[in-house]
Amino acid sequence: MLKKIFAAGMGLMLLAGQVWAEELKPFVLSTLKPASVTAGVEAAKKALTGAGFTVVGEYDPKGETHIIVVTSDALKQIAAQSDNGGFGAMERVAVVKHKGNVEVSYTNPAYWWNAYRMKGDIAPVAAAMKKALGDAGQYGAEPGLSAGDLRDYHYKFMMPYFTDVDELEEYDSHQQGIDTIEKSLAKRVEGVSKVYRIDIPGTEMTVWGVAFTREGASDKHVLDNLDQGAHSHAAHLPYEILLNGKKAVALNGKFRIAISWPRLPMGTFMNIMSTPDDILSQLEDVADPDAD
Repeated sequence: MLKKIFAAGMGLMLLAGQVWAEELKPFVLSTLKPASVTAGVEAAKKALTGAGFTVVGEYDPKGETHIIVVTSDALKQIAAQSDNGGFGAMERVAVVKHKGNVEVSYTNPAYWWNAYRMKGDIAPVAAAMKKALGDAGQYGAEPGLSAGDLRDYHYKFMMPYFTDVDELEEYDSHQQGIDTIEKSLAKRVEGVSKVYRIDIPGTEMTVWGVAFTREGASDKHVLDNLDQGAHSHAAHLPYEILLNGKKAVALNGKFRIAISWPRLPMGTFMNIMSTPDDILSQLEDVADPDAD
């Protein structure tokens, strides 16, 4: 028993070291090889719940593309320690038929933990995701980025950093903010709907994942224009609204999209030129549906 405990502890120490030492990429390809998207969704959900995660939401942003969002006590504890940590309170899993093959992928815990400048220990979360879905290799950035580069990431000169959030609305209380956003999402204001909600214990942080269906903000529009690589980046979705105290904020689209495609040529990003502004406009309407 002591040997097993020691081995497990050494494994987590090595994984924690990798969080800082290796080049990181945004997504991890699962070792699951389902015959269909439906079979992949069932297998992934069973594996994730078996590894201690809770499924908080799922949706289909386009045909043969299914997103599963999970959280855990460990993820919520890490989120509670960090400024705007609610953005990192979840793992996103994609089951996609991509270039003729069905593949399962998930957000690389170490990559996003660094990109969102989070505190705490992400190694146990990474180990649990690997246990659930396997690890056939990271992908999504060639070359990968170091932890230091991720914590200071911006796509190009004069582009936003993680800290340059879009301020959507300020309320009289946290509860007023929750009630307003929930009502807007239920009404599908601007075609925006709720995929999940996570409340961070011990804080006044609540995060929603939202689906976009209109104009340049449309999730399908983003995937159709950007998701052309060898493996799908669909686990980029869904986008988030964070209510931190009385203030509703969102990550600037020029950061939030770029961090999922950090090496994409500027010319390709021009295909979604209107997307960041459309996202902001629609989220502002969700946060304050009564604004003129």
